[in-house]
Amino acid sequence: MIRNLIKSSLSNRIFSTQLCSNLTIYRFYSAPIKRFYKNTSILYADKKYEITLDQRKLKTPKGSIFQVDSEPLALAIATEWNSQQKTIERSRMILTSLANTAIDNPNNYSKEDIINYLLSFAETDTILFYNQAEPDLYKLQNELWNPIIDWFNKRYHTDLQKTDDISPPNFPANAKMEISKYLRSHTLDTLHGFQFAVDTLKSVVLAFACIDRFITPDKAVLLSRLEEEYQLGHWGRVEWAHDLSQQDLQARLSAAVFYIHCNSFSHFVQSKDVSRVSEAAVF
Repeated sequence: MIRNLIKSSLSNRIFSTQLCSNLTIYRFYSAPIKRFYKNTSILYADKKYEITLDQRKLKTPKGSIFQVDSEPLALAIATEWNSQQKTIERSRMILTSLANTAIDNPNNYSKEDIINYLLSFAETDTILFYNQAEPDLYKLQNELWNPIIDWFNKRYHTDLQKTDDISPPNFPANAKMEISKYLRSHTLDTLHGFQFAVDTLKSVVLAFACIDRFITPDKAVLLSRLEEEYQLGHWGRVEWAHDLSQQDLQARLSAAVFYIHCNSFSHFVQSKDVSRVSEAAVF
């Protein structure tokens, strides 16, 4: 039953842009305001991309000029604003909220703060805890989670081990070092995206697998909810509640992955341009 549910969910993907509350991004509780602009566009200034609303520059909640390094990201955010109808529903603008958080950094996080948070999260990763008390679920976890853990260990040169009881999983010291080294290669802006992805899935392993394109966002969400989906297979599901929750998680994760890829590519291009300038200076 659960296999049919997963197959059905993967073949009927619906992208929802509703944003649930999360500590890592700005929350918007105010009522929707009336749309006050007609057109949105982007402009390039000081090697960054800005969003304009009828020639007025978009600003962050703290009053800073809204600027991003990636043109595709700027276009996607401008599309979020342009897709608003009579009112502006900020809760449906996931990329805008995520970028605002990275720009304003309201909690004053450093790279080390986010890396340490993700490392501590990895020690209690969702897919490292297997449930032997439910034989059918345990079989399903081995079938669907084992390949993800094996991929992660091979990709990041770690040796993460699952646990079959209440004891914590084996999390070797070298795993922390390898994960930390990988995360440090990214900018602070990008790490905000990593944090949002991990918080969405409650799993570093699944988030990394999705970001590295080993699995799709919808599959990552289903694997993070495997035990819940198993129980729903027995007791039934309420479509307006359970399906909406699943679609919301898919939207949040998809936005986080897109945000990370846009920032990572931009950083790579900038680094490459700098290296070319350095080589030219030598000669």
